[in-house]
Amino acid sequence: MSVTFVKEPNEDQVEALPERDLGTDPNFVTPRGLTLLEREIEAVTRAAERARAAGDKIALAMAHRDLRYWRARRATAQVVRPERDSDVVQFGHAVEVQRGAEPARTFRIVGIDEADPAAGLVSYLSPLARQLVGREEGETVRIAGAAARILAILPPVEA
Repeated sequence: MSVTFVKEPNEDQVEALPERDLGTDPNFVTPRGLTLLEREIEAVTRAAERARAAGDKIALAMAHRDLRYWRARRATAQVVRPERDSDVVQFGHAVEVQRGAEPARTFRIVGIDEADPAAGLVSYLSPLARQLVGREEGETVRIAGAAARILAILPPVEA
């Protein structure tokens, strides 16, 4: 075989990184979520500049991939603002629930990229959020297999 057809690695080459999955669900965001997307783009842009300055091709390739992802997320973001005085749980609302004798907990229903369950921010696609959306104060839902009562629907938080 001729060496013409053999692709030998070159120190300047960086293997193509797989793209980050954008998903197929609508990209609903709260006003805060939109701000977070914009901050992420700024942070990754700075990381790309640092990688370029350092000549770190791998870090630069990763930053470029992340920039494509976050810019696509920003481009498809649909800001959703729930009614402030709604009687039913909507995207963006915080919901205070109590399960049995446990202390009450508050969960805010947010977009996919804004979700942080440990901080009480749950994606609108999560089973918990699906249980809560459309419900009213006083109703009972199932959370982790147990009955929980909705104590309050709290207004959305602006960015």
